[in-house]
Amino acid sequence: MKLTIVGGGGFRVPLVYGALLATAERLRLEEIVLHDVDGDRLARIGAVLDGLAEEHGARLPFRTTTDLDDAIEGTDYVFCAIRAGQLEGRVVDESVPLDLGVLGQETTGPGGICFALRTIPVMMRLAETMAARAPGAWLINFTNPAGMVTEAVQQVLGERAVGVCDSPSGLCRRVARAVGRERGDLAFDYFGLNHLGWLKSVRDRDGELLTGLLADDAALAGFEEGRLFGGDWLRALAMIPNEYLYFFYYASDTVEAIRAQPEARGAFLLEQQRAFYARNGEPPAAALAAWRATRHDRERTYMAEARSAAGDGGEHDIEENAGYETEAMAVLEAMALNTRAVLILNTANRSSLPVLDARAVVEVPCVVGRAGPQPLAIGDVPAHAGALVALMKDVERTTIEAALSGSRALAIRALALHPLVPSVNVAEAIFDGYRARLPVLQQAFN
Repeated sequence: MKLTIVGGGGFRVPLVYGALLATAERLRLEEIVLHDVDGDRLARIGAVLDGLAEEHGARLPFRTTTDLDDAIEGTDYVFCAIRAGQLEGRVVDESVPLDLGVLGQETTGPGGICFALRTIPVMMRLAETMAARAPGAWLINFTNPAGMVTEAVQQVLGERAVGVCDSPSGLCRRVARAVGRERGDLAFDYFGLNHLGWLKSVRDRDGELLTGLLADDAALAGFEEGRLFGGDWLRALAMIPNEYLYFFYYASDTVEAIRAQPEARGAFLLEQQRAFYARNGEPPAAALAAWRATRHDRERTYMAEARSAAGDGGEHDIEENAGYETEAMAVLEAMALNTRAVLILNTANRSSLPVLDARAVVEVPCVVGRAGPQPLAIGDVPAHAGALVALMKDVERTTIEAALSGSRALAIRALALHPLVPSVNVAEAIFDGYRARLPVLQQAFN
């Protein structure tokens, strides 16, 4: 089996490689190819992977390339986690709306729309390359905004494109711990879009467990979403939202919290990772140690803006954000070994979520085997959640159309329809601010 990792110079690739070291024999991996447009980043991450192999005492061979055709040719699976515009683009995504008093966040609100406008064309080229050089391959996509990107590339790849995010599984893991159970012993009813979902039921063989958890303030205080949203609001919803919904329910609080910080997270990560990648040429053991130290500082600031707005002064537990590699391997094993595992994925709705049409990409539990994800029926959902999902799907689809057509009018429409953008005039100002600072948008929206 050939596995290609597009974005192979990315910071989180060592997490996947570490997981592959433990599963390569079972998966019968014959070739691993890391592709990136930046050869220096590939070299830096390659040294980290060599350090991991030395530490494990078992090397899993890989090769690197900047040639996409070579990387994709004849592959069976593609993991993709790229950042079009790199972290410099993220800083623009966050800062432009913040200057206008609007949430600036990587994937939620205007920042997510701008991220998608420059990412979707790049991902469409990847999809077209896969269709030409590996038509039977599966795309397992981690590239954000994951739901939008997956729906866009399904225009080329159909349902052989699957979107993956570790946020829902992290929520389920934390909730299982809060009720004193193992995650594998429980069933979770989760529904929505990527970074816009709700957990509406948690069950074991004896019945529902979520009601009791929502009534227990001490248990709610023991995990991140419980502290973020608070018991009163969770009981009002009768569900537990994905952490990214904090930006919707507490938008103005978050804007104030971000503005009160010395720098946004994107700016922090930009400087941090510049320093890490600048140390190219270190021997494997030193490269691995530098990567681990950088990762620790990176993960402890995850969702810091929401925690600050909620008055939660603690740091993020690094182990609670360690699901990237777990989700990647769970999807790969379920498909390659036909395990029929139940995983929360971004895939075509079919008839899972009644508020959307069959082709809409949703984030729901799926039974996953060799034929790919089969979404489970969600049934009725609360009206407010269904309405927000339907609105945000329209925003997503308008963004996709804008990205593919280069239409300024559609880009502004997507921004103006977003519930976190207060007016059409502000939407126009945000888009023009993005275009002024991002040459790729100047070229695409001329």
